[in-house]
Amino acid sequence: MGDFNLTVILDAIRRASGGLSRVELAQIVGLSPQTISNISRRLLDQQLIVEAGKEGSGPGKPRTILRLNPSGMYAVGVHLDPAVITLVVLDLVGDVVKHSRITTPGGSNPTTVIATIADQIGKIIQDSGVDPDKIAGLGVAAPGPIDLDEGTVVDPPLLLGWHRVRLRDALAEATGLETLVDKDVTSAAVAETWAGGASGTGSFVFMYMGTGIGCGIVLNDEVVRGTSGNAGEIGHIVVDPGGRQCDCGLRGCVKSSAIPQVLVAEAEEQGVLDNSRQYSDGPAVQESFARLCDAADAGNKKAIEIIEKSAVLVSRAVAVVTNTLDVERVVFGGPFWGRLAERYLDMIPELLDENLAARMIHSVDVVGTGVGEDVGAIGAACLVLEHTLAPRAQRLLLEG
Repeated sequence: MGDFNLTVILDAIRRASGGLSRVELAQIVGLSPQTISNISRRLLDQQLIVEAGKEGSGPGKPRTILRLNPSGMYAVGVHLDPAVITLVVLDLVGDVVKHSRITTPGGSNPTTVIATIADQIGKIIQDSGVDPDKIAGLGVAAPGPIDLDEGTVVDPPLLLGWHRVRLRDALAEATGLETLVDKDVTSAAVAETWAGGASGTGSFVFMYMGTGIGCGIVLNDEVVRGTSGNAGEIGHIVVDPGGRQCDCGLRGCVKSSAIPQVLVAEAEEQGVLDNSRQYSDGPAVQESFARLCDAADAGNKKAIEIIEKSAVLVSRAVAVVTNTLDVERVVFGGPFWGRLAERYLDMIPELLDENLAARMIHSVDVVGTGVGEDVGAIGAACLVLEHTLAPRAQRLLLEG
């Protein structure tokens, strides 16, 4: 209970941008002043918080403000996308200390990719200048499906050759860091709760726009992972009944209708892009998708139609998810989001409102991520901070 209360107090301080006094903490979390004082002393001794001056108005003793100590703890985050690998070093308040990005190595050999990631982790830690002893661990955001308990990547559709790859253990052994692996969409949702500001509060879904499309789920400020850690797999929601056949046997799934690889293929079929692409891996799709967006920005009508149609289809998937979960907000982000943002934010709010079951009771906001395009990697690092510091119901369970 003591450790749980510590995380509750730390979380309350984290969520208050200006910090909190001990009196305010007692009012917010409902613990006794003596308990607040004892836990505050522990957090100060651990250098996780600092006393940041005094504030007061009117009679009475000025109150000492407690804030997170940015340099009290760090975490490394890695986002493995089929197109690009992003790495960050994050401080305790969720700010990026160091950032790097490389193209995901081609081929289907996980060993090569893992070795590359481990090498890049060593470099970014050294370049950051952070004391390695203050790094709490390594978080990895990977495409699903995953085996959360085993830290294993299980045949993600856009990473060929990744059959039950023990990513967590391999990187822990290579780096010497305690390592966590989670789905990229879940990691993005975690990032939003830690570093997204107002967009990361309450209940929302994070629509992850990457090489694939998925969603992270947050209900009442708690990230929902599901039984196996694979909540948010929306690739087989039917959004275009007369559309292309998916490998699942249905027609018009999100996966067969709206992901960048499909949009690029449509652009090639319609002559917007030439079809001389030699590869169909993640980096090649990313490059072609960028050229499709360039064509749309330049006024190419067919390119605009392809992207606007994708917004309609994605809005249908969003409607299914928001109606199911009854959330207050939809947050879009991910490595492909930046090129889609303007058109999607212009079209989807109205499209979504037309299909909301509870629209007579409440609206659903549609916003872009408050974290930025590195939300996956930042979320991976936040996994470490969340695991170490966030209040979770499991902390109250007795071992055995």
